[in-house]
Amino acid sequence: MKEEKAYKLLAKQEGISNNEAKDLIDAGLVSARGMKVFLARGLVSETTEFRVSRFPKPVKIFEDENIVAINKPPFMTSQKVASEFKYPLLNRLDKETSGVVLLYKNEEFRQVAIKEFATNKVEKVYLAIVKGIVVEDFSVELPITTIKTKSGAFSKIDLSRGKTAITHVSPLMVEGKKSLIKIVIETGRTHQIRCHLSHAGYGVVGDEKYAKSSANRMYLHSYETSLLGYKFRAHLDRSFCAYSFEPPKEFMHK
Repeated sequence: MKEEKAYKLLAKQEGISNNEAKDLIDAGLVSARGMKVFLARGLVSETTEFRVSRFPKPVKIFEDENIVAINKPPFMTSQKVASEFKYPLLNRLDKETSGVVLLYKNEEFRQVAIKEFATNKVEKVYLAIVKGIVVEDFSVELPITTIKTKSGAFSKIDLSRGKTAITHVSPLMVEGKKSLIKIVIETGRTHQIRCHLSHAGYGVVGDEKYAKSSANRMYLHSYETSLLGYKFRAHLDRSFCAYSFEPPKEFMHK
């Protein structure tokens, strides 16, 4: 049986360039035989049929002389957003997380905004679908330590040496054994929400690193960010509608 590199075969099937095919696989958007394809250069049978998931492109929410706010789709890096809109990053989201990403247009504004982030004055609201039934508000106030590994950053609860991390959770909807929740974070530690929710027993659906959960995307979305008198909202797209959830209309694109 003849074999071919996954990205080359995908390029042929989709009628796209090899680089475009590599990007799709690296973004986690390609599956075959019901399994996600992870290695662009991995060998697969020439009879393999791929399935490609498509997600919206990044959308500009707001722009003025200081700042540009973007609604980032899942599976796109924050750096890719910055490159596409040609301004440097003020904040970042994990590649798998969708929602508000901010770019700055002048150094003076960046310096002021960075102080707001450093002193935890930036208000951040997230939405997530998690495993388990959440029916009451709760908070997680446990310190976090982040370590660098070959596969990227990994955060864990560390009572002795961790940095302060505070996460507040409110239930919105329950369907079966999954819940749609709203999250407000007072601090901005690496992977804070994913780490805290997993520790609390409510891992984010699609979070393979902390919740050991596989899905067509990670269901974590940065919905609202407020700083220096600005308030930016990134409404959900249809990719967030899953597991019989139909999020409240206020959170959805009109």
